[in-house]
Amino acid sequence: MEIAYSLSIAFQSLQPFIIATIITLLSLVVAVRSFFKRPHKSNASGPSTSPCKDEIEGATPSSSCNCFCSNENSDSAAVVCGCGAAPTEDGMVTANTSNAVAERQNGVSMMEQLVPEITTHALSYLDYPSLCRLSMTNSLMRKAANDDNVWKALYHKDFTWEQDNVTPINGWKAYYAATRAIINVNTEFFNIIRDRSLPGMIRFWLNADYVKCVHESGEHFSGFNQVIFSWHLAFNLQQGVDFHVRDVRTRVLTDVAWVTMKTYFDMDNGAYNMTNVYEFHHGRWYLVHHHSSILLADGDMEQHILNG
Repeated sequence: MEIAYSLSIAFQSLQPFIIATIITLLSLVVAVRSFFKRPHKSNASGPSTSPCKDEIEGATPSSSCNCFCSNENSDSAAVVCGCGAAPTEDGMVTANTSNAVAERQNGVSMMEQLVPEITTHALSYLDYPSLCRLSMTNSLMRKAANDDNVWKALYHKDFTWEQDNVTPINGWKAYYAATRAIINVNTEFFNIIRDRSLPGMIRFWLNADYVKCVHESGEHFSGFNQVIFSWHLAFNLQQGVDFHVRDVRTRVLTDVAWVTMKTYFDMDNGAYNMTNVYEFHHGRWYLVHHHSSILLADGDMEQHILNG
């Protein structure tokens, strides 16, 4: 088990390097295919102005130029001049070097020649920390890792597909970060309940007269002092509480966010629907509304509807 765990940690640390290697190989394949598909220029595209023609006019039978001239069209004065000598190896190397220099001067890298969908699909296999580490490797990886489609795909993978038609004002990367921050804050709320920390609950709520709290018993408390008093009673009555949170859904706006979830206490004593509403003040999120109600089973829900 320890070896498997160590291999898993090592693989996670190498994920950015593996993805970068895959993208580089794909870029190399695209570059090679582009090179072989590039059309070659013909030497007989127009009137010859090369010095070979001048050599032909005064050439002797023993000349080593092996040049020829022909008039392909009797109605035209164009003369086609060619050289029968095969290009030397040095000439081919010089031409290839010139082509490489020209491509570098165009500013088009192999990474940029990849189809955007390929890059997005490759990066979609990374998790949040790996994507952040990849963006710090170089400028090209930073540009690819900051693509809006990459962060939208990561949001759908980590959170929910419910907000597919949402267009975040500051882009999907900022929206992903804000959503993760709210979920971390909401996790802190349950840690406070687990520790039965009244000072922690005091710091967690916004000190305002419009905050409200509805516990699973149905009791309603309004105002900061009443809400804190309700948690004081709850912590004194409760002993050790074990619960699990499922189906967390979050919506984040500029300075308001809400989280819905299902909470299971002791896994045998029933479940509860919970909603927390947060407001952003002074650089942090505060809880302003908490509502908890018993999650009815399907049969109980139908009976509840029939009874009005």
